[in-house]
Amino acid sequence: MLDSGREAHPLPDHPLLAQAASALRDTRQWGWVVDADWNVLYVTDDQRMSLGAGIPLELPIGGHMLGPELAATYARATNGANTPDLMETMLRGFGGLMLADADGDRESLRSRIAPELGHVVDELQPDDQVVSSVKVLGADFNGDVSILGMVTKIRDEFGNLVGSVFVFVPTSGMHTLAAHVSQSDPRHVQRLQDVARAGRRPAAILFADLEGSSPLSKRMSTASYFALGRRLVRAADGCVIEAGGIVGRHVGDGVVAFFLAETLGSESASARACIEAARSLRAAVAEVASRSGLEQSDVTLRFGLHWGSTIYVGNIATGGRNEVTALGDEVNEAARIEACAGGGRTLASKALVERLVGPDAAALGIDLDRVAYSMLGDLATATDKARRDAPVIAVCDV
Repeated sequence: MLDSGREAHPLPDHPLLAQAASALRDTRQWGWVVDADWNVLYVTDDQRMSLGAGIPLELPIGGHMLGPELAATYARATNGANTPDLMETMLRGFGGLMLADADGDRESLRSRIAPELGHVVDELQPDDQVVSSVKVLGADFNGDVSILGMVTKIRDEFGNLVGSVFVFVPTSGMHTLAAHVSQSDPRHVQRLQDVARAGRRPAAILFADLEGSSPLSKRMSTASYFALGRRLVRAADGCVIEAGGIVGRHVGDGVVAFFLAETLGSESASARACIEAARSLRAAVAEVASRSGLEQSDVTLRFGLHWGSTIYVGNIATGGRNEVTALGDEVNEAARIEACAGGGRTLASKALVERLVGPDAAALGIDLDRVAYSMLGDLATATDKARRDAPVIAVCDV
C-alpha cells in the first residue's frame, strides 16, 4: 500500500526494527529499514524529502527494495537512483548482501527484483557481513555527488535475521557538510526547501544597496572594504530571516529578499514583514559602520520595496551554490525603485503599501488614508532606466 507522500511512514511492527526506525527518524538520517527478505518497511522523512527535492516522495511499502514497484517509483524521483544505470549501481552495492540473505539462491533474488536489473545478479557474490559500507550511487547523482551507504543487519535474541538498517551519506563527510551549514539559520534552510519546486508565488520584494560604494572602496583598504561588505550582508540576511523572508542573491553590495504570502500567511503579513526587514536593517547599519571604523553617514543604504503578484520564485541548486531567485517584471521594477531611492530613502510602491490591512498598517505606524504617493519618473533622484521602464509606478517613503 502506498503512503500518502506527505505523512511519515509508520514504524515497523517488529520491536527491534521499530527501535531502529525510531532512531533513524529522531537523528534525521537518510535511512531505510527492510525485513529479512529485503522488503521495505520504513523510510525516513528526510530520505523521502531528498528523493522528492523537498516534496516527500510517495514510496510503496512492503515490496522488495529493488522490486518492480520501487524501481518504477525511483524513476519518478528528482534525486537518487532514478536512472537504470544508477539502479544497477545500487544493486551492485547491496546485491551481495541480498544474495547472502537469500541463501545464495540467484533465481529467487532475480524473481523479486525489477526485470531490467536481472542480468546483474549473475555478477554478484554472497556477502554475509554484519556491517557493510558500499558506494551505492555514482557521480551522475544530482551532478557530481556520490552517495555512500552503511548496512547493519539486525538479529533477534536467537540469532535469527529480522532485517537490515541502511544509513546513506554524501561522500563530502560531516566535517565538510558542517562547515557549509554551521552558520545557516534552520528557519531559512526550511524556507529554501519550501521553494525547492519553482512556481508562481505572490510576494513582497526587497532590494537594498549601499550608496556611494565606489568612493568607499577607494578610501578603504581592500581587506577593510571586504569586511564591511561581509558585515553588511550578514546583517541584511539576519534581518530578512528574522522577519520571515527568504534571502535572494547578493550582487556586490546589494541584497535581494522575498517575503512570500504562502509562508507568512497573507499578503498583508508579507508586506509588513518586508517593511519591517528594511527598517531593521537600517537600524543595524549603525553597528556595521562602527565596527568598520566608519561614521554612520558613510554607510547609507537605499531600499526599493515592491509587490509581485505574478513572480516566478524557486530555489536553484547547483554544484557551486544554492540560492533562491525570482523572475518577472515586478522584480525588475523593484530594482528600478531601489535605484531611485537616493539619499538613503526607503521607497515602497503603492502596490505593496496597499496590501496592508488595518492591524499590520497600524503596527508599522502607517495611516493608509493619509499616504501621499509620487510617480517614480517624477522624482529628482529618478534614474534614466526608471524614467524609461517604470515612470508611472507610484511610490512613497516608509
